[in-house]
Amino acid sequence: MTRLDYLTPSLRRWLGFIGLLVLLIITPLLASSFGAAQMSVTDVAQLLWHHSMGTEQAGSINERIIWELRLPRVLLAFTAGAGLALSGFVLQSVTRNPLADPYLFGISSGASFGAVLVVTLVGTSILGGLSLPTGAFLGACLSVVLVLSLSGQQVTTQVERMLLSGVAVSFMFGALTSLLLYFSSPLAAQSLLFWTMGSFAQAKWSELWLPMGIVAVALALVIGQKRQLLAMQGGDETAHTLGVRVVKLRLMMLLLCSLITATLVAHCGGIGFVGLMVPHVVRLLVPQRQSILLTALVGGLFMVWVDVLARSVLPTQELPVGVITSALGSVFFLFVLRRRGQ
Repeated sequence: MTRLDYLTPSLRRWLGFIGLLVLLIITPLLASSFGAAQMSVTDVAQLLWHHSMGTEQAGSINERIIWELRLPRVLLAFTAGAGLALSGFVLQSVTRNPLADPYLFGISSGASFGAVLVVTLVGTSILGGLSLPTGAFLGACLSVVLVLSLSGQQVTTQVERMLLSGVAVSFMFGALTSLLLYFSSPLAAQSLLFWTMGSFAQAKWSELWLPMGIVAVALALVIGQKRQLLAMQGGDETAHTLGVRVVKLRLMMLLLCSLITATLVAHCGGIGFVGLMVPHVVRLLVPQRQSILLTALVGGLFMVWVDVLARSVLPTQELPVGVITSALGSVFFLFVLRRRGQ
């Protein structure tokens, strides 16, 4: 027996909570210290303290790097990871399929297509800063409609068909997005191609309110529907017996996942497999409880460190975040598929 075996369950939960709280405090400081201009954690903490107290040096380069570039990027990465992990948890619950994910379900590809369509054909001047999220949301909703229509009348009993329909819709919207990029100007195609693969380089304080607000409200709604979601994991008949309006709840959750994914795609591009990996990892760490809040927090921390890896692995340039998550997620997908088959 290990030393942890002698601890009571309540003490283990408190230790886990304290450890997670320490990670939430330390991660922004550590992540903000990585980059082209190397800084220590102490320097970052001092700069943030002086900025919050209003005693920073006027025009300090390090202060501008931390406050205007790195800290908004860290917050956007955390928000994106939390939102995608939350969407993955919801999709896996309402479809009772452990392989469900906004990327595999076609929602992310539909949102990317809608956003690219707005940028290439309409522009971002219409509706101000909301034109890109609006186009992404409409594309995500279109993908949900297509998936539900392709799933047929047996969607409540054959949930695997929804995943196969999602993969087909994902490939279709991916092809349409590539077609739009092909007919775009070389400069626009280069920037859009990097954006569709995921990046937090464009994070700004003035634009953080929308994704953070959407994810926070969605998290509160999902936590409020936790009992109904857990009931649906036992099957539609069980959920009906417990008084859950299955069809209405499933449609509402799909639209909510579309809103989350569309907002995140509009701000940081397409990032796949986060919603697949994080809920499974949380279930492995905490098998007795399915914590929605813990899933969101772990997803946020995971995405922050993936972004650190993306901008640190190469000395002169940064990798798209979606490339790293897709590489990790494809291996994890095969692992889950093999384990499910066994």
